[in-house]
Amino acid sequence: MKKVVKFGGSSLANAEQFQKVGDIIRSEESRRYVVPSAPGKRFDGDTKVTDMLYGCYAAAEKGEDFEEKLSAIKDRYYEIIRGLSLDLSLEDEFKKIREDFKNLAGQEYAASRGEFLNGKVMAAYLGFEFVDAAEVIRFDKNGNLEAEKTNKLLNKRLSKCQCAVIPGFYGAMEDGTVRTFSRGGSDVTGSLVAKAIMADMYENWTDVSGVLVTDPRLVENPAVIETVTYRELRELSYMGATVLHEEAIFPVRKEGIPINIRNTNRPEDKGTFIVESTCKKPKYTITGIAGKKGFCSINIEKSMMNSEIGFGRRVLQVFEDQGISFEHIPSGIDTLTVYVHQDEFEEKEQQVIAGIHRAVQPDFVEMESDLALIAVVGRGMKSTRGTAGRIFSALAHADVNVKMIDQGSSELNIIIGVANDDFERAVKAIYDIFVITQI
Repeated sequence: MKKVVKFGGSSLANAEQFQKVGDIIRSEESRRYVVPSAPGKRFDGDTKVTDMLYGCYAAAEKGEDFEEKLSAIKDRYYEIIRGLSLDLSLEDEFKKIREDFKNLAGQEYAASRGEFLNGKVMAAYLGFEFVDAAEVIRFDKNGNLEAEKTNKLLNKRLSKCQCAVIPGFYGAMEDGTVRTFSRGGSDVTGSLVAKAIMADMYENWTDVSGVLVTDPRLVENPAVIETVTYRELRELSYMGATVLHEEAIFPVRKEGIPINIRNTNRPEDKGTFIVESTCKKPKYTITGIAGKKGFCSINIEKSMMNSEIGFGRRVLQVFEDQGISFEHIPSGIDTLTVYVHQDEFEEKEQQVIAGIHRAVQPDFVEMESDLALIAVVGRGMKSTRGTAGRIFSALAHADVNVKMIDQGSSELNIIIGVANDDFERAVKAIYDIFVITQI
């Protein structure tokens, strides 16, 4: 059995955390390929190493003396090295970083050094081979991942390694120029490695015991989701749930490799399994609840609009012409409502309204702002009667007025629109009716 294990920044913030990680890796022989992030915060108010690197490079770009900032970064790593009693020197690495900063090697190069250096420390600590991600993860000249080329390079290189450490977050173009993924991109690296070695499992270790049913800032101690499908997670992450980098799903999904979200500080917890499909019945009718504030709706009314061919296309063309993407489009016989992000829409609202009038000659256009959208997601809803009724009942009891409800034909999710002020109350009411009452 082969496992890829990725550890986030909070799991590698100091020597004590490194030791926990080491115990986890050594507890199973199958954990042979390790993807580390850069050291995160050691305590509240601390600074992540990646942010320290950004600050250091910014000083170099301005022509300022950055030696003190670089020394602080070096101290972070040597603090870990001493805490682990390692016989390891990073002097050559820091000498090169200093020169590259002076030569303005680029902000992405600067950001990547956190993972690069932590990979060196991790490899020395575990006695694993170090594989520089710049050699095996390839980007094109526009900064886009070259997936096929990356898969071939990773497969060829790692097939020769019994155990290896591959730093997360970055790769390089053909000419060696370092490029990075967006924040949280170490998740993507882990996924690419898992696909390349045809792993049996991709374990993603962080500081929570899996994917939670809803946001813990809205509901105290929400339950952990035991198993979630890729489709369900996609719906939840789209609406704001952020346990895993969105792009990390696709490489392993194509290969049918399950992801297990685990807690470094509670390794005994089983965490959440993310799978392609499952015959396991979910513990609750719903899998998760996620949502966002900051939407507005544009309601367009016109008699007999349903008989006008191309009506919807012409309306959406107006939004496209203004560079505005839509979120949802519930409709009736003589009405069509478009939900958009309010901050994108406000500056262009009059151009959009004028465009709609020119495009479809509506009888009436009405706008409503300060709205929130909530996604109630779950494969169990398809086989459970009365789910929408229970949602309405829960919201009515919580004195929440429903502005919109929209359900896709897959019956995987129900989208509810409420006022921003009702958002927190609505999420808690839905959680209570589906989770608390079933415990």
